[in-house]
Amino acid sequence: MSLNSFQRIGIAVAQCSLAVALFGIMAGAASADGKPDISKLKPGPIVVESKRITSFKRFEADKPLAKVTFRGGLQLTSPAPQFGGWSALLMDDDAKMFVSVSDAGEWLTGTLVYDGIHPAGITNARIGPLADTTGQPIRRDRDRDSESIALESGTLERGSALISFEGRHRIERYDLTSAGISTGRGSLKLPAGAKKMHSNQGLEALTVMKGGPYKGAPVAFSERLYDPSRNHTGWLWTASGPRTIHLKNIGDYDVTDISSLDDGTLFVLERRFRWLEGVKMRLRRIAPDDLGPDHTSEGEILIEADMNDQIDNMEGLAVTRLKTGEILITMISDDNFNKVLQRTLLLQFVRNDEEQAKARPPD
Repeated sequence: MSLNSFQRIGIAVAQCSLAVALFGIMAGAASADGKPDISKLKPGPIVVESKRITSFKRFEADKPLAKVTFRGGLQLTSPAPQFGGWSALLMDDDAKMFVSVSDAGEWLTGTLVYDGIHPAGITNARIGPLADTTGQPIRRDRDRDSESIALESGTLERGSALISFEGRHRIERYDLTSAGISTGRGSLKLPAGAKKMHSNQGLEALTVMKGGPYKGAPVAFSERLYDPSRNHTGWLWTASGPRTIHLKNIGDYDVTDISSLDDGTLFVLERRFRWLEGVKMRLRRIAPDDLGPDHTSEGEILIEADMNDQIDNMEGLAVTRLKTGEILITMISDDNFNKVLQRTLLLQFVRNDEEQAKARPPD
């Protein structure tokens, strides 16, 4: 069905509004002044309200996606001023319990509830500050810009996680507990090449490989660090130390997060901003044999979306193999604490690939 004039006007207004909201962020000119003060934030419950999203298209009837199926989403809000900026995501094996971190130096935990297979709301939400090795909230703006989180071992209630930061580039190790994220307890040594990263384009994407030839190895990508061929630069931590890896640059998207499966498949979330088109989102799948030191991966594009779709500044990614064998893809957006023009969205998709679903390694 073609769009009428009023629908076209609505699309144009929405695109212009989001473009204005995101321009400073995408252009690297964002100020940290809008981030909340967390110096007195104590771990505890937080009210998180949700509005269900049932269609991936914003202004017209939903259309089937070729390689994934949209399961639904939530627009998340909270009366708490500390809520927002969510840049990373972990989900447990049932895709119910989650952990997220914010670029204001906060953590958020909770339980995602479902109406059948569709996300319906969040319960048991808790928030707290990321703490330094002394147990105090990380206060300096350039120190607290946490961008990604990876489960290193254990579970979300009793495990070890790595969290990447930009501004002052580093990867810190934390304990995960049923009460939240504990005090920082040391760093992962960065490769020499990480010194080339710009302040606001640092370690945006991080995972620990769940399987495949590099099982247990951390993998990280800079948001935007090009090699001489203008491909993206990242690192794979092997037994001999971090080795450089590359991702083919397709259309000058920035890398915002990565997540791995138990067969060694890597998923890459990307974002692009242009004045005339607004913000776009893309998801790629990297096969286990297409990842390795001194190699440029290209992968398969699973999703490409723009502001005609239900997206925002999508920054966090968690990919989960459910007990049914389905590959569930969950994303969360960073609203940059701009409550007027941006949204915190949680979106879920299922991978349309029977072979991928069967690729679970034997127990």
